[in-house]
Amino acid sequence: MQRYKLLIAYDGFGYSGWQVQPGMKTIQGELEKCFHRLTGEAIKVHGSGRTDQGVHAAGQTAHVDLPGYLPERKIIQAANAILPPDIRILKIRRASDSFHARRDASAKEYRYFIWNGPVLPPLLCRYRIHIRQPLDISGMQAAAAHLTGRHDFAAFTANPRRTVESTVRNLSRLTVQRRGREVVIAARSDGFLYRMVRSLAGFLIRVGMGDLPPPEAKKILNQKQRTAVVPTALPQGLFLWRVYYG
Repeated sequence: MQRYKLLIAYDGFGYSGWQVQPGMKTIQGELEKCFHRLTGEAIKVHGSGRTDQGVHAAGQTAHVDLPGYLPERKIIQAANAILPPDIRILKIRRASDSFHARRDASAKEYRYFIWNGPVLPPLLCRYRIHIRQPLDISGMQAAAAHLTGRHDFAAFTANPRRTVESTVRNLSRLTVQRRGREVVIAARSDGFLYRMVRSLAGFLIRVGMGDLPPPEAKKILNQKQRTAVVPTALPQGLFLWRVYYG
């Protein structure tokens, strides 16, 4: 068996997230069906992490073990001919047997996209959330500065229905930038809690709309408990942007 590292992009709109679920259409499931057709064997695809229903990826990383040896260009051509058009393998290369897409990842970056204007272009309706009210970008940036760093983010996660050893994470980057009508929130960390990025985005949006002052971020962090003050932003604005290794 030869291990390969994959770079994958997908439109998550029509899928129940990344992870295989019985009776549900998922990204991982489509990839595994694709490789089964190519090899005739049951193939497991290991992603760097899960994305929720409706969440997209510009740079998901995964690994897969395939029998025999084929040139990378042959695998990528054959796989993309089988996969649905809203899932694409962008790059593939041979990897060592010890490489693991999830365990070897040193950081991930997500980006959350907002269309801040009176009319959302219809071709962006799957990929942006729409906020008509003008957003206070400087206030959002000030709130993001309070959240950047190593903190207990218990107040910014939803209940994953599973035990989490620690809710402390190092959020090395949290920025807010405006590009015309588009506002982009970028979050980078060594690890994210369940729905943490959407919770951060939901809070920053509330700050931008004037509902909360930027210093409220520190108060919420210190509470270490999720409340209605922190909403979970809608999934369609969220992209897994890049996974870092080494």
